[in-house]
Amino acid sequence: MSVTILLLEDDPAIADTVAFALKREGFVVEHRAWLAEARERLRAAPAPELLVLDIGLPDGHGLDLCRELRNGPLARLPIIVLSARSEEMDRVLGLELGADDYLAKPFSPRELVARVRALLRRAQAAPAPTLGFTVDGTRVSLDGAPLNLTKLELGLLTHLLRAPQRIHSRDALLDAVWGSSAESTDRTVDTHIKTLRAKLREAAPERDPIKTHRGLGYSLEP
Repeated sequence: MSVTILLLEDDPAIADTVAFALKREGFVVEHRAWLAEARERLRAAPAPELLVLDIGLPDGHGLDLCRELRNGPLARLPIIVLSARSEEMDRVLGLELGADDYLAKPFSPRELVARVRALLRRAQAAPAPTLGFTVDGTRVSLDGAPLNLTKLELGLLTHLLRAPQRIHSRDALLDAVWGSSAESTDRTVDTHIKTLRAKLREAAPERDPIKTHRGLGYSLEP
């Protein structure tokens, strides 16, 4: 079965180069030049298997779409960011907001194809791990032991479970659990992560599945 890749790139020359390289390897490429067009395509079924997106677009910022996807039903969609920005902070921001890979322009089409193949292998070989958690509505257990979580703790855990082993920034967690209009801070997230961790240790003393990534955020690990 052919793998469909959504390419979001507003530069026609770069889009043609990327599409040619991917199609030559047998991929189906759907090209969009505007964020609005990409959002419309991503709402349609079947979803693409991978997204390659530029950051600077005529109607917005590509990383906004990246963040939206990580907070929604396509949280596990593999994403490669293409960007003219190659500074360390730009790469860190892209990865922090949910990109799986970051490739600076100018880039080698062969390297892009290799990275696409590597991401697809990882996505296909690793189905979403439950890490010992069982979620049934508002009832959650870890290794069979029930957890008595508050609404916010449950929201944090559910969001982390949508994309295990991915780093979720504090801002992303705030938006997902408290809402973008909430008057909360990074410290609010840290406080609730601390209480959630304590309850997880109570249920499974030998486990500490929430990992802190200093300056970046949190992830769930085996």
